Amino acid sequence: MTQVKMTVNGKTASGHVEGRTLLVQFLREDLGLTGTHVGCDTSQCGACVVHVNGQAVKACSMLAVEADGADVATIEGQAAADGTLNTIQQAFQDHHGLQCGFCTPGMVMSAAALLKDNPKPTVAEVRHYLDGNICRCTGYHNIVKAIMAASGQDIGAIAAE
Repeated sequence: MTQVKMTVNGKTASGHVEGRTLLVQFLREDLGLTGTHVGCDTSQCGACVVHVNGQAVKACSMLAVEADGADVATIEGQAAADGTLNTIQQAFQDHHGLQCGFCTPGMVMSAAALLKDNPKPTVAEVRHYLDGNICRCTGYHNIVKAIMAASGQDIGAIAAE
């Protein structure tokens, strides 16, 4: 067992893990942060996206020991302390960017990374960026609309594809 220590959503977190423990397992099982979902175990669906040192990472493809000393942000850390949703979360709610909600944490975390790097993306850029996230319910249109709205852009011109 190896001790890991990291900052998760602004708070120090530590635990003892086996070398093969995935970051997603550590977050969910050791820290109780179950908003980061496990959808495929093959890093294809994007349900487990978190930010590690400011970069979007699929937590099912990273070992917990690799995150030792890192700053990790999960979906639980996105809302304000009083529960007020952040801009992206609110846009997903306002523009019906979710249905079952299973992919939503990964989509929100991916959207946050995109908007940090590209505050005013085009629809094509949003769709390209989300290529690694799978949603089986929405058809993506409202997810794209929500991300465009969160970026402060006019969503009236977005045509259904």
